[in-house]
Amino acid sequence: MSAIPGPKSLSPEEYLAIERASRERHEYFQGEMFAMGGASLAHNEIALAISSRLYNALRDTSCTVAASDLRVRISGADHYVYPDIVVTCQQPRFEDDQLDTLINPQAIIEVLSESTETYDRGKKFEQYRQIESLREYLLVAQDRAHVERFQRDDSGAWVLTEATGLDAAIELASIGCSLQLAEVYARVFKQ
Repeated sequence: MSAIPGPKSLSPEEYLAIERASRERHEYFQGEMFAMGGASLAHNEIALAISSRLYNALRDTSCTVAASDLRVRISGADHYVYPDIVVTCQQPRFEDDQLDTLINPQAIIEVLSESTETYDRGKKFEQYRQIESLREYLLVAQDRAHVERFQRDDSGAWVLTEATGLDAAIELASIGCSLQLAEVYARVFKQ
């Protein structure tokens, strides 16, 4: 991601007006807009596999699954992001009547890439932890079959569980679903 140069700091309202009129996607953090880069084929295959699996598993429930184009607001941080996949099984709540900025995700999934891994693990996760409704955060590798799940426990602590290898699975307890890594990586690592 790279910052969009500008003469002044943008307010969240100015950012949303620009973003809603733009063909490209931009994240926003404390007055600055950042262009979203493209993704590799492996990144897209993994994200599509996960979102398809979650959609199929949850389609007859009250859960909403969205892939890459649903913006999430991190309240209190002046931060707007586009997670690779976002899920809520609560009634979706939006920032305004445009219905394009979710404020109550329960699970967020990011597929890691070389250019975003440090951000996804660090500052972005730090910001995500401010979202009261968020219960699970998954980081999905694209260079090997490996998923890290951070789950908020009853005390508010984040607990790490990892799944490695195509025979492994990871449970998403907050939304009542699991992911088989063989399905997640089926088109990336041929068996």
